[in-house]
Formats: sequence, C-alpha cells, structure tokens
Amino acid sequence: MSTIQWFLLIGFLLLARGLSSTILQRSPFTSSIFYLVVGLVAGPTILDLFRFDPLEQSALLEALTEVAVLISLFSAGVKMPVPVKMPRWGPPIRLAWVSMSLTVGLVAAFGYYVLDLPVGAGILLGAILAPTDPVLATDVQSRHHGDKDQLRFTLTSEAGMNDGTAFPFVMLGLGLLGLHELGEYGVRWVLVDVLWATAAAIVIGVIFGAALARLSWEMRSREPKHEVLDDLVGLGLIAVGYGVSASVSAWGFLTVFFIGVALRQTELKLAGRTKTKTPIDHADDPDVQASEPIDNKDAPPIISTESLIFEEHLERLSELLLVLLLGGMMFMDYWSWRTVGLALFLFFIARPVSVLLSMTGSRVPWSLRGMTAWFGVRGIGSIYYLMYAIQHGLPTALAKDMIQLTLIVITLSILFHGISAKPMMNRFWRSPQKSD
Repeated sequence: MSTIQWFLLIGFLLLARGLSSTILQRSPFTSSIFYLVVGLVAGPTILDLFRFDPLEQSALLEALTEVAVLISLFSAGVKMPVPVKMPRWGPPIRLAWVSMSLTVGLVAAFGYYVLDLPVGAGILLGAILAPTDPVLATDVQSRHHGDKDQLRFTLTSEAGMNDGTAFPFVMLGLGLLGLHELGEYGVRWVLVDVLWATAAAIVIGVIFGAALARLSWEMRSREPKHEVLDDLVGLGLIAVGYGVSASVSAWGFLTVFFIGVALRQTELKLAGRTKTKTPIDHADDPDVQASEPIDNKDAPPIISTESLIFEEHLERLSELLLVLLLGGMMFMDYWSWRTVGLALFLFFIARPVSVLLSMTGSRVPWSLRGMTAWFGVRGIGSIYYLMYAIQHGLPTALAKDMIQLTLIVITLSILFHGISAKPMMNRFWRSPQKSD
C-alpha cells in the first residue's frame, strides 16, 4: 500500500470508530473485533492489500508494542481505587503470580508433549501466552478511578502485574535455548531474574509514583499557583521509571504499573487531608472519605486523574494500529490443528484450571472465579514478548512456528472474549454474588 492509501485506511477507521461509538457500545462486538476484521480483509488473508512480516519487522513491532503496553499499564495502575490491603488485593496477586506460573507450566507441557517443541521453547511459549493483556481487555477492566466492581478490579490489577511477572519465565525459556545466562543450576536466574528484578521493580515504582505525587502537590499548593502539564508529566514518569528500572535489570512493566498505583494512592492520601466542601474526583471513590471533603478551589488537581484521559486516547490509537497490523500478519496457512488446538487448550483448560487452583482457600465468590477463569484476554503483551524473544536471537525456524501459534491464539482471543464480554458481564452483574 502507498502512503496515501495508508492515510485513507487509517483515516476511515478513525472516523468510523469515532462516529460509531454508541453503536459499538450497544452491539455485542468490541472495537478490537472491528479492527481485526478490517485487517484480515485488507491483509494477506483475503485481499492482500498490505502485509506485515513480524520476523523482518520484529524490532519495530517490539518498540510499538512496548510503548502500547507501558501506557496501558500506567493507566491500569492509576485506576486502582482502593488502598493496597490484602483482603482486596489478595485475589489479583494470586492470579498474577500463582495462576500465571501454573499457566506457563501447563502451556509448556502442551508444547513439549503435543506440539513437539523443545523444553525451553515450551516454557517460552507459556511465558508469551500466560499474561493477560492490559491493552485489549478494556471491556472487562476498570473504567475509571471510582469503579468499585470487584471483577473489573481483579482483572485490571491482574493484567497490570502479570505483564511484569511473566518476564522471569521468558528469560528461563531463552536460557534453556542457550540465549540467556541462567547461571550454574539456575542460581543467577533465581537471584537476578526472579528475586532482584521483581522486588526492585516494585520498590522503584512505589518510590517514583509517591515522590512525584508529593512533588506535584507541593508545587501546586504554593502561591502563586503553579501549573503542571499532567499529560506530559504522566508520560515523562512512565519513561523515566521504565528507563531507571531497565538500567538496574528490574522488570520495567511491573515498575510502571506500581508507579501508577503509588501515584494514585499518594494523591488520594494528600487529597484526604484537605478538609473543605466538595469531594475531589469521583464522588463514589471509597478512598476519599465523606467526612473529609475537598474544596476544588483550594485543592490542587490530581495528575493521575488529569493524565488518564490523554493516555486512554493513546491506548485507543495503539489498539487500532496494532490490531490492524495483526490482520496484516495473518496468513491462511497459519490455521492448523496445532495453532487452534493450542488456543482451545489455553482458553478452556489451562486458564480455568490455573485460576481455580490459585483461588483455592480464598473467599472469592464462585461466580467471580468462573468469570475470571474465562476472561484471560491475550493480546498486545504477547506480541511484545514474542518480538523480544526474536530480537534476542530466537532461531528463525522456531520463531516462525512461535509466530503462527501466538497470532492464532491472539486472534481467537479477540473473537471469543470480545463477543462474550458484554453478555457475560451483564449477566454477572445481575446475578447475586455468593462466597464460599
């Protein structure tokens, strides 16, 4: 396609999405399904107007998906409306660490015994597909700061955390393939890739998010009033936090999510100290106590609130571009018993089994467990991990096989989870919730 044709295609997509917002909200389809269908029709599957080779363009695709995931992780972090307390955060933590680890193991076993992949490739495939996606799962994730829904909170915080907790398994898979140093008996992998990289990422995220919240609050509280460009500050915080994390071998995705969480929590604490008349932000936000209202004239604006709108716009643009490119990467011969079988195994066995086992002994209602077990959306994050592996020397033949397996899983996830999201969520909200 020529440059002019690309302008026309993207322009028509933007116009169609913008003008049909209400129609899409009322329909059983998501925006991702719309973009995917356009990509499949225009791509090599049907009309072959354009094609995108993920093997040749892996560096570009890695950068695009990396930026998209970072923005989405920060947005997910600042949507977290509750204090970080174990009764509420326990289920997402179980999902992000226990369920994801179990999923990696189950997919690795399927890859080794059924798909005839090497052990290292099986683990790498599990790490690529295990994390749920923060970019394409907007219909089942928290929508704003005051969203109290437990299901959306669980799915959002799980996606925010497991995009970082998957990295140790990516490195383990690469190490077993001879592409990363694991150390004798895996000691380096445990100490550096698991313990240090995870702990450092969380600490850096909490420090950066809390520090910027306090700095911005102090600057805006001074007289004369100090203006802050929240959208640029939010993007700058993502970039600096991610860069610092990567420079000390910590997992940057985890850092960025916890930057958003710490920023939001700190701002709420600071806002709660300003006693006036009108509550700041959302009136139904459980973190802003009714006994401590806030005067909008005296209280400084909140970065997490102001920057979220801009970053959600960037999320929409990245979703459009990357799902469209997904259609341009798909070929008819990608559809086989291996690729479709893996997707069905992941959706109907690996995800439900891992979620139910990770929730054993918890007080999470069974209805919420069932919904969580189904809505393990795979998407842009999986493409990023795949491109990351290719850029780290994944052999060409194995890379091509992994591309086919990953793209079919993502495509079917967009279709299955996208079509089922609205009816299942509506039914869930109408049904009474019962715990153990």
